[in-house]
Amino acid sequence: MGAVQLTLGGISVLLGVVAWGMFFATVARFVRVIRLGQADPTRNGPFMARLVTLVKEFAAHTRMAKFRQVAPWHWMVMWGFLIGSLALFEAYGEVFVPTWGWPVLEDWAPWSLLMELLGVGTVVGGVALSVIRQLNHPRRADRQSRFAGSNFKWAYFVEAVVIVEGIGIIGVRAAKAAMNVHETPTWAAFVSNPLSLALPSSAALVSVFAFIKLMSATVWLIVVARTMTMGIAWHRFSAFFNIYFKREADGGVALGRLKPMMSKGKVLDLEEADPDEDTFGAGAIEDFSWKGWLDFSTCTECGRCQSQCPAWNTGKPLSPKLLITQLRDHAYAKAPYLMAGGKRDMAGDEVGLSGDNMYAGIDVLAIAESQKALVGDDGGVIDPDVLWSCTSCGACVEQCPVDIEHVDHIVDMRRYQVMIESSFPTELNGMFKNLENKGNPWGQNAKDRLQWTEDLDFEVPVFDGDLGDAEYLFWVGCAGAFEDRAKKTTRAVAELLHIAGVKYTVLGSEESCTGDPARRAGNEFLFQMLAQQNVEVLNSVFEGRERKARKVVVTCAHCFNTLANEYPELGGQFDVVHHTQLLNRLVREKYLTPVAPVAEDVTYHDPCYLGRHNKVYDAPRELVGASGAALREMPRHGDRSMCCGAGGARMWMEEKIGKRINVERVDEALGTAPSKIATGCPFCRVMLTDGVTSRQSDGQASEKVEVVDVAQLLLTAVKRKPEPALVAAGAPSLENAEGSDAELSEQPDVPTDEEPTGTPLPEGDD
Repeated sequence: MGAVQLTLGGISVLLGVVAWGMFFATVARFVRVIRLGQADPTRNGPFMARLVTLVKEFAAHTRMAKFRQVAPWHWMVMWGFLIGSLALFEAYGEVFVPTWGWPVLEDWAPWSLLMELLGVGTVVGGVALSVIRQLNHPRRADRQSRFAGSNFKWAYFVEAVVIVEGIGIIGVRAAKAAMNVHETPTWAAFVSNPLSLALPSSAALVSVFAFIKLMSATVWLIVVARTMTMGIAWHRFSAFFNIYFKREADGGVALGRLKPMMSKGKVLDLEEADPDEDTFGAGAIEDFSWKGWLDFSTCTECGRCQSQCPAWNTGKPLSPKLLITQLRDHAYAKAPYLMAGGKRDMAGDEVGLSGDNMYAGIDVLAIAESQKALVGDDGGVIDPDVLWSCTSCGACVEQCPVDIEHVDHIVDMRRYQVMIESSFPTELNGMFKNLENKGNPWGQNAKDRLQWTEDLDFEVPVFDGDLGDAEYLFWVGCAGAFEDRAKKTTRAVAELLHIAGVKYTVLGSEESCTGDPARRAGNEFLFQMLAQQNVEVLNSVFEGRERKARKVVVTCAHCFNTLANEYPELGGQFDVVHHTQLLNRLVREKYLTPVAPVAEDVTYHDPCYLGRHNKVYDAPRELVGASGAALREMPRHGDRSMCCGAGGARMWMEEKIGKRINVERVDEALGTAPSKIATGCPFCRVMLTDGVTSRQSDGQASEKVEVVDVAQLLLTAVKRKPEPALVAAGAPSLENAEGSDAELSEQPDVPTDEEPTGTPLPEGDD
């Protein structure tokens, strides 16, 4: 052991003790800070299910692989960090004794190969990630980069450390090989052995490379220990916990149902809740659960959520990434005040601390941060336009590689704004009043819920107190009952069920809104009122039937999601299917037989609450194929489909900032040169139709382009007369009944600027 080894080794140990001490002190502080969040006992188990999800997501990179050009490089860097840590700790021995290595392992060729792969993979992966970041740099066209708003200095620092660590691993191995310390076959040292031929046999060189490895790690430890908000570094540790504690223990993402409103670790009972004692949503950063704080801490600023967000991509101020990082920065800035016991009431007055010098010892910046409103247009952490731009489409949640639950956090903030502050877009006033007084967003009378049945050439069975032999309850939904365009879907589905001989019934005036728009807008009280009323009605309808026999078919994706995923929490256990699923089964089982192909080019738009939120992608596409149409996929489809702009109660709000989301989606659809745009949700149909109408008035779309539901395509194929050649070949023919919905389904929608659509604008709209 020479002077070089003693000097470099001494420096490494001294700085290492300081760096590791700072690091573990910061980890302890992380735990204390995250525990400032509200309790959430729903994350406690089951252990094995959560562990399996954790192992699958990090080992196989299942979430990361949604961006395939990034996944392999990140996978290399991740394993280089995890297993390569053994090479790091080995360097503490090598810097003093250049010939030292892990006992047993050092002379084992497979171990040598593993270290070689980790060293090379770390360098290659780090370089590749840096290149990808450059290729997606915000210097490109506005809002095209997913890294816009990310901290590039932090990113390049982390990637530089990664590359240096990899170089250190290979350098030490090559220097050892030059000294002939170990006889390692070239297949297990395919880079370091050839490199060793160019290096001198020098013990000092081994110590220098080991020192480089240790110093890069030491600098990294010191920097991240001093920067708790560096998610791009800290996610290396917190991501494991964030994945393990994700909302859905079965490994699913936080979509479908919303997280119930909780206070003090329990689901809030609104009938007994006290606004002075209980937490109504999130009105301050400490109102988020500890899992929310963990979410904020884990964000890597990769921008995948941002790249998929329909609001961000159409010029709105909302970026899911920036929203999370703003909450993170605010949380950690305010943490010293909260840890000192500080607390403010709804009026902003201090109630947690007292005395003449109650803020003594608290950072003045933390005190200033405590005075900020969580949501507000005058110095608030989150601007109201950011909060209300969200369509709750879930694209951010679907794409996040570390399982951040953006939509739940946004809705929690909306809940506080609506229920405590009464601060929300004025357009929602009309919708809330209509839901409360009329049971539907349009404010129509319940007695008119059966108007869609008029002029059908068969009788639609209405529930009269006894289900009889009805297999399904057909939940029509508010749009399907009152919106003129959606009525065509309702009539088509009813006629197809009639043709297939499916026994069903409808509720008629007994039906009410499921409450989806109220809940996504943050009005949890109104949702609970509507939901409990509907659960009571449905339970009475299905009284005496076992769970599997309580079958409900719905045409609205939002009703489908609410009935299937949210009503069970309120005692409503039903077997809910979307109409595309049921119709697809009927086609497969030959109860419905298309006889006249729809020889047209059709593109299909995935409704967010059918696709991303409930993973129903195949059934509607198979129906398009069964109708005989040629399916042309849009660039963004499946789990990357772009929202139509109606979700999150945005259907009832004016879109005043940036490009309209429905127009953006229609532009993408028109790019496939379709004759029809098909979908499976009445809200999507309304939004897309308005978008097509806008483009037709601009002269950018053919007047022949039409938006239809997949049920209408199928009905056309089932009922339309086949070509004479097909009849001669023995194909069955069903006559078009006069006045039937088959005729209506073939009629193009009337542009909204020529004839009212049956969808009156809410109060306050221009």
